[in-house]
Amino acid sequence: MLRFENVGLRYDEGPEVLKDVTFELHQGSFHFLTGRSGAGKTSLLRLLYLAGRPTRGFISLFGHDIATTPRAALPALRRRIGVVFQDFRLIDHLTSFENVALPLRISGMTARDYKEDVEELLAWVGLKDQMGARPPTLSGGEKQRVAIARAIVAKPDLLLADEPTGNVDHEMGLRLLRLFVELNRLGTTVLIATHDRTLTARIDAPHLHLEAGRLAILSAAAARDWAAEAEEAAP
Repeated sequence: MLRFENVGLRYDEGPEVLKDVTFELHQGSFHFLTGRSGAGKTSLLRLLYLAGRPTRGFISLFGHDIATTPRAALPALRRRIGVVFQDFRLIDHLTSFENVALPLRISGMTARDYKEDVEELLAWVGLKDQMGARPPTLSGGEKQRVAIARAIVAKPDLLLADEPTGNVDHEMGLRLLRLFVELNRLGTTVLIATHDRTLTARIDAPHLHLEAGRLAILSAAAARDWAAEAEEAAP
């Protein structure tokens, strides 16, 4: 479903922030995206959800060569991707219910068709009593959960989550992880960018690990070994 070949990315005339990145994500796979701050995770995610194009290299998404795909065709590809942003990107004048329902409205569904599904999903993430609340009145953790519900409500082909448990407590983080696992079981390809080792330890999934812009694919066991070595080496 997704293929990167020797992808490089630089901003303006600066140094490359991604260097010869090569990997594939197959339909129905589950991966973590790991690496220290500044390693290039956010830049890689931007390429994955089509917010930018690489400086060099080849990207294929859903069978489309992104370099040659017309800009007018990109919105249809983006609608197949659910994204959980670190900064939430909720619409302040919409309620929690309306923010979550937005992808379904855009796809042409009526409120009668999606009302029950949206209410059930918001209740599952612990926001049953906040369906009518607007983002400015919500805590960071509540905004995070609204953003996650919005990203998955349309059952996307690909889910990209950037630190999806960074603003919630441990118990809610595990609950959200179970939600991602269930979505993956139903066929969605899932990629979670995270620093949370308690989260990655729960799933035996490979890691796309970035180090200074270069990517390595680590097994779950190899990733645990790397994390332990990094912790021992930390000052």
